Amino acid sequence: KMQEAETPSEETAVVHYHEEEAMYISAKTDRVTVIFSTLFKDPDDIVIGKVFLQEFRDARKAYQQAPQVLFSYGEPPRELHGQADILTGDNIGFVTFVLFPRHTSAKNQENTINLIHQFRTYLHYHIKCSKAYLHSRMRSKTSEFLKVLNRAKPEA
Repeated sequence: KMQEAETPSEETAVVHYHEEEAMYISAKTDRVTVIFSTLFKDPDDIVIGKVFLQEFRDARKAYQQAPQVLFSYGEPPRELHGQADILTGDNIGFVTFVLFPRHTSAKNQENTINLIHQFRTYLHYHIKCSKAYLHSRMRSKTSEFLKVLNRAKPEA
């Protein structure tokens, strides 16, 4: 609505959508910036999350209509400087979506809101699925190695 009326706001809306996590929304006349702070409870989640978010960023090269995606760990983006109560640390990640008028137009607005709203769930779901896949691959490789070791035992 702010973009349609061309009235930028200097305020950042803060939505605490999950324990120790928040979404920060800032509307300007030419863009809407949505920043997620997300808590990674496991160091492995950070590594998998980085790879996953790198793919998000790289997808823009293939699909120019996609919003710009930026991410950082530990240090909040400069758009949040001066904002109170921001958690920082090595296990806190910040994902920034820069939405342009083509994403927030009346035609695309509902879909954009739905996708942004579900982003945290989407991210953590894919991290868990990736971990489950890696664990299943490790179990199958371990099983194969045990079979090789058992075949290599000399008969007494």
